[in-house]
Amino acid sequence: MDIKDKLVLIKRNCQEIIKEDELLEILKKKVPSVYLGTAITGRPHVAYFLWVLKLGDFLKAGFKVKLLLADLHGALDNTPWERLEKRYEYYNIVIPAMFKAIGVDTKNFEIIKGSSFQLKKEYMYDVLRMSSLASVHDTKKAGSEVVKQSDNPKLSGLIYPIMQALDEQYLDVDIQYGGIDQRKILMFAREYLPKIGYKSRVEIMTPIIPGLVGKKMSASEPGSKIDLLDSSKTIQKKLNKAYCPEGELEDNGVMAFLKYVIMVIKQDNKEDFVIERPEKYGGNIVYKNYESLERDFLNKKVHPMDLKNGLAKEIDNLVEKIRDAMKGKEKLVEDAYL
Repeated sequence: MDIKDKLVLIKRNCQEIIKEDELLEILKKKVPSVYLGTAITGRPHVAYFLWVLKLGDFLKAGFKVKLLLADLHGALDNTPWERLEKRYEYYNIVIPAMFKAIGVDTKNFEIIKGSSFQLKKEYMYDVLRMSSLASVHDTKKAGSEVVKQSDNPKLSGLIYPIMQALDEQYLDVDIQYGGIDQRKILMFAREYLPKIGYKSRVEIMTPIIPGLVGKKMSASEPGSKIDLLDSSKTIQKKLNKAYCPEGELEDNGVMAFLKYVIMVIKQDNKEDFVIERPEKYGGNIVYKNYESLERDFLNKKVHPMDLKNGLAKEIDNLVEKIRDAMKGKEKLVEDAYL
């Protein structure tokens, strides 16, 4: 794959890249590297497939991909300390199962536990160095869309962005990738790493998938998301209630998930998206790409309930491997989250 093809693949479904000229230079390296960090807070849900797919794009483009399971960041964002290890175990099972579900070669993929390097004296020394330069205003602003906010915020929320910035250096990567909600914290990293003698990295961001109730899909709001362990019946039930007004795309989590997840998988596997309907209602509808699906939806040629039924079947197939991976581990789920 040449640099042009790699760039097209990496830019697929991206909302912002800072900066593209720097990215082009990175693509000239023999084995460039990228990381994504996820704090082990709420239970992973199906929207995580967006970034799993994007990490898959990096793998296909020849990158070394590192996934940081940020246990200490989870604690800084109100995860009970006594549940950290169980949540780490949970993530460490379901995330590899997600990669398996999309059929991506993970030969160059590595999972790293945050506390495995973030408690070392060199790292903590740099945390203190950066904290002596970063203002309360800047750290609070950086974490405003990432760290849970309250009227009486904890000091931990100010430490969070400093550690995330330093992770780029200590993981020795060229790129940090995250959702667009991470933008302020990624810009904080670009500004503050050079102040303590480290280079800034390229920052790549993808959109946030709206939830089933018309806003961000959130682990803390059960009605907004489909859990990776939800049963077939529960998936269908949640989608039946999902916000999907006929002909409207804004805040439409059903269409967004089809665009950024299902149709990407279909495209990569050279498969069609099939909506099954009885002959009396017009028979099956077949879509080869998202653009034709969106066009029919906007022109009200496909009913929201037909979309929901088709999506329910695709999601059910997608999470089947995750449910299989967690069979017999009900105690772990209970210890981690209940």
